[in-house]
Amino acid sequence: MLNQITQQAKAAVSELIEISKIKSGDIMVIGCSSSEVGGEKIGTHSSPDIAKAIVDGILPVLKEKGIFLAAQCCEHLNRALIVERAAAEKFGLDEVNVIPQPKAGGSFATAVYAAFDDAVAVEKVSAKAGMDIGNTLIGMHLKAVAVPVRLSIKKIGEAPLVCARTRPKFVGGARAVYNEELL
Repeated sequence: MLNQITQQAKAAVSELIEISKIKSGDIMVIGCSSSEVGGEKIGTHSSPDIAKAIVDGILPVLKEKGIFLAAQCCEHLNRALIVERAAAEKFGLDEVNVIPQPKAGGSFATAVYAAFDDAVAVEKVSAKAGMDIGNTLIGMHLKAVAVPVRLSIKKIGEAPLVCARTRPKFVGGARAVYNEELL
């Protein structure tokens, strides 16, 4: 089961990168309920093993593409995010003092914290794309004008998968002309 979860996570993040056109140096936010992936209600059966399987699928793909991961913690940490210090410095993100735990931050954020070379927690990001595994509500960490992205993978484990990309806001009116590459 864990190998299947790893493969689903890897395929989903790869497809999202392709569809969203996120680039090296950008941030992707991912929220994940390991409970939901395991077929349980969010927040009830936190699983470090499931979380590690997901991180094992996602992180190598993001690193290869040069994309920063922002792992959203659960509501017990006010949905703070775990990022590499390099991302916090690049984007001017203020560090907050917390180390996620499976029952306070969630197993996914805990696994990401352990996997990063120099992990820090921050309160918010404005990511260009996002993946919500198990209805964790990542929208507050996306740039304005989120656009739903439909992937061929609908679930990771038993958890529903919802993805988004962002685009710049349209300004102007009836006479405005827009750059098709930014849509």
